[in-house]
Amino acid sequence: MSDDEADELVTVLKALADPVRLKLVNIIAESGEGCACDFPDAIGRSQPTISHHLGLLVKAGILDREQRGKWAWFRVNEDRLAAVRTALS
Repeated sequence: MSDDEADELVTVLKALADPVRLKLVNIIAESGEGCACDFPDAIGRSQPTISHHLGLLVKAGILDREQRGKWAWFRVNEDRLAAVRTALS
């Protein structure tokens, strides 16, 4: 593993190393996609907090974001998670 690959993996693992972010990824993965509007009730956090966590997950490449009207919708980036699985195996 190169230094760049290690740095990239660390970014992803740090993004996942938070209970709220891990729950968000789990909800989205189980549903196939999720609307930001549904997460405050599901997670029990405020909309700004959810938006912050979703932004970090998108920045790490774990989630893909699509704007649909007023709300953002998210999907898990399966290629990114597959790369993490491969790196850890």
